Amino acid sequence: MATGIHTELTFEAAIEASLLENGGYTKGHSTDFDVDLGMFPVYVIEFLKASQPKEWEKINNIHKSDVEKKVIQRLIKELDLRGTLDVLRNGFIDYGVKFKMAFFRPESTLNPESEILYRKNHLSVTRQLYYERQGNNSLDMVLSLNGLPIATIELKNQFSGQNVNNAKKQYAYDRESKEPIFQFKKRSLVHFAVDTDECFMTTRLSGKKTRYLPFNLGYRNGAGNPPNKEGYRTAYLWEYVFAKDSFMDIIAKFLHLNVEEFELNGIKKKKETMIFPRFHQMEVVRKLTHDARVKGAGTNYLIQHSAGSGKSNSIAWLSYRLSSLHNSSNGRVFDSVIVITDRRVLDDQLQKTIYQFDHKDGVVQKIDKDSQQLADAIEAGSNIIITTLQKFPFILDKIGELPSRKYAVIIDEAHSSQGGEASKKLKEVLSAKSLEEAAKEELYSGLDQDAEDEIRKSMEARGKQNNLSFFAFTATPKAKTVEVFGTPNAEGLPQPFHLYSMKQAIEEGFILDVLKNYTTYKTYFKLSKEIEDDPNVNKKQAARAIGRFLSLHPHNLAQKTEVMVEHFRQIVSKKIGGKAKAMLVTGSRLHAVRYKEEFDKYIKDKGYNDIKTLVAFSGKVIYDNYPEGVTEVGLNGFKEKELPKKFSSNEYQLLLVADKYQTGFDQPLLHTMYVDKILSGVKCVQTLSRLNRMCEGKEDTFILDFANETETILESFQPYFELTNVKETTDPNHLYDLKGEIEKAQIIWQTEIDNFCNVFFKSAKVLSVKEQGKLNAYVDPAVERFKQLPEENSKEDVLGTEITQENLKHALQSFTRLYSFLTQIMPFSDVDLEKLFTYAKFLLKKLPRINQADRFKLGDEVALEYYRLQKIADQDIVMESQGEYGLDGKSEAGIRLGNKDEDAALSEIIDLLNKRFSTEFAEADKLFFDQIEAELIADQKLSEQARNNTKENFKYGFEEVFMDKLIERMEQNQDIFSKMMDDKEFGGLVRNYMLEKVFSKLNINP
Repeated sequence: MATGIHTELTFEAAIEASLLENGGYTKGHSTDFDVDLGMFPVYVIEFLKASQPKEWEKINNIHKSDVEKKVIQRLIKELDLRGTLDVLRNGFIDYGVKFKMAFFRPESTLNPESEILYRKNHLSVTRQLYYERQGNNSLDMVLSLNGLPIATIELKNQFSGQNVNNAKKQYAYDRESKEPIFQFKKRSLVHFAVDTDECFMTTRLSGKKTRYLPFNLGYRNGAGNPPNKEGYRTAYLWEYVFAKDSFMDIIAKFLHLNVEEFELNGIKKKKETMIFPRFHQMEVVRKLTHDARVKGAGTNYLIQHSAGSGKSNSIAWLSYRLSSLHNSSNGRVFDSVIVITDRRVLDDQLQKTIYQFDHKDGVVQKIDKDSQQLADAIEAGSNIIITTLQKFPFILDKIGELPSRKYAVIIDEAHSSQGGEASKKLKEVLSAKSLEEAAKEELYSGLDQDAEDEIRKSMEARGKQNNLSFFAFTATPKAKTVEVFGTPNAEGLPQPFHLYSMKQAIEEGFILDVLKNYTTYKTYFKLSKEIEDDPNVNKKQAARAIGRFLSLHPHNLAQKTEVMVEHFRQIVSKKIGGKAKAMLVTGSRLHAVRYKEEFDKYIKDKGYNDIKTLVAFSGKVIYDNYPEGVTEVGLNGFKEKELPKKFSSNEYQLLLVADKYQTGFDQPLLHTMYVDKILSGVKCVQTLSRLNRMCEGKEDTFILDFANETETILESFQPYFELTNVKETTDPNHLYDLKGEIEKAQIIWQTEIDNFCNVFFKSAKVLSVKEQGKLNAYVDPAVERFKQLPEENSKEDVLGTEITQENLKHALQSFTRLYSFLTQIMPFSDVDLEKLFTYAKFLLKKLPRINQADRFKLGDEVALEYYRLQKIADQDIVMESQGEYGLDGKSEAGIRLGNKDEDAALSEIIDLLNKRFSTEFAEADKLFFDQIEAELIADQKLSEQARNNTKENFKYGFEEVFMDKLIERMEQNQDIFSKMMDDKEFGGLVRNYMLEKVFSKLNINP
């Protein structure tokens, strides 16, 4: 019948038919389900008899006529004690007779009997399963293995007017988690909410607190699912994921129980979470495993997975797979799997996860002593070896000595930078004669090289090793990393083997968009300082000292400190239920120390007792106030390794860092970042991404940047979030303009706003049913009046001045978005604005959708006007996807002056610098460059060097003379000189430009 398309039953029937015909399932019946036991006892007995006849005969001789009842009772006891997953993997024992509750496919085909037993598994799909002891509620669908329920499914068909959100609500409000079938880990292991377009899942039903995770393919590098020419967008779920081989594989090698132990008020407690893979995790592990099985050792893989992708679990699953992987000839593909990580939690997690799969001790060996321990583990062929980045060069050397052995090396990019371990001086690490020597080397934080560079350089130094496959996980691959680890595409260009983008992680709600609320704070300094003409002064040191003086000037630090402390107290401290924290990223270790002094002095002078600071930097800083030197430990008053825990406590709110905690540091309470350091490229993304972690009550983030342009930030993030646009927010007064637009429509009445807010603000955190009803009663009239407006502007209304649903909704979205943003910068005391904001937020949730375009948040384009708040320019950086982004391995961040610029008049550099760095140098400043250029060309020594050397070699002599000439003329143009000393990027641009000009002219005019 035609009406069938409007019902969920049609959707159910399509899924059932697919599973029965192609998925390896049999039809289950609700009448076979025991509501009190939460299982299908008939199917359990049938499976045990058919698959293990000898064991059944033994137990039958013991229990006689009560055998079926007694076996089920024993099984129930084990399920309640150990849980479904453990019983499925390890069976149960009754009176000394051991029964298997599932047979999983073996890694090799050497034992044909194992394949026969695997086929004995009984997968069933049951529609409309009645599960309650009292009541008549039914589940749309249940998937069971050998009589034990594994997955419950609630289905919604959009044609019936409902979607996946209704399915989630059904689980939350209509499904009692105490029912046997829903009891956490004891029966069903996962619950799916599915409609024709999207799919979500959870492993624990907790009423309103139930947390659903998306289980979608992703579409255009974002959330959701792509259109399916053959049918439903969610068809992959039953055609692929639920199919027998796939579903059995998930139960055997993905599902695991994660147990976290913690202390609460001195009492030790544990939190259990059943982990079911998200789709991209399952897919990347399977694709990598398949490719490695076919190709064997000697292949590199790059996995670009954003923060929030669950890399720890993906690495754990992949490690286990690769350690037991066999090829078509039943030979082991890898003798050992080596995991390189600096995440301490991964050590323990790997061991616990893999123990659940295999129930064997010693599968994972942690290297925490010396190079001999590592060498012994590699030589012994330990299944899985977990070690740190610093030992990587020694691993390569050792593997090179054992060419007959094959290894998989999994590299985890989330190397912690807390102790500076991931940024040791490259040459020192790679040239150290022993592991112990490397561990003793002085930490170095001044190089741009990070762990990613160290790994790549170390590989390049040793050449390709055919007995070695690399699996590199990173959220922000550099161009060279893509070249080394990437997989050639159809055009032969390297690209990641698998992608889970930043865009998808944001859209799926696993991380926050840190560029949503981005503020730059421009500061211009003018400094006049006389330096005596003393030939004994080291000119270079003097020049650098002046540049540092600019950024470390007490007035500069004090001014910024006041801005940050007051912003934190007025705005940030109220975020995340009053638990929000902030980080200040400084330009050097000395900056970190000086800021610590300024912050503590300001806080003490003001008498504030609700804000305390911590500092993080490596080594010892020596300066006037500390002639003997001062360390992080000395300033904080406790050991370095205690800092993360201390910062997590309620005692500390602000962390001031210099090249530490900018990568691999997860602190979900971190809400705001103050940036007083030039950032670009991967380091910029990694640093700002410290804010993106989610936690309960965290709705947004905020960045106040003293040092960078939004264009630079945008360019840094662009490769990892496709093509982007920048939109600048408006003047705070624009709120009143929008409020006027909203009031003009006469849809929202002030009396209803007042009544709504009286209930909302007076109530406790959790509203009563009666209070919720009142809130709806004050909003619904506005919804009805809204519906009476025309949907869209007429063609005649070219100016868009009609009062329509489209215009009003846009104004409401613009108002709420802008108000939310501005309250992070400045406190508002306008009660009417706060009330309208609160009311509008809830009203928007109830307004009907206008059309499909509404899904893309038309209000996002509100921020088109430019405004300044004192010295603050606030920008909202909005990233929009338009396909792939190709990194340029040959270029560097910033402006490149190529051949075209080499022939340009020197005066053009003024325009270039003004545009790039927002400086205000006049055409007259050209004289400064003219004179330096003339002196450089007249220098006899430079002239000889230019004629007898390549440009690359010439630059070493040039830089020395250039610095001398610059210092000699610094009093002539203090502004340019100060800018060059203070801003490395600016100074480098000028120096490189001058190098090109001088080298070219000296070679043309010998």
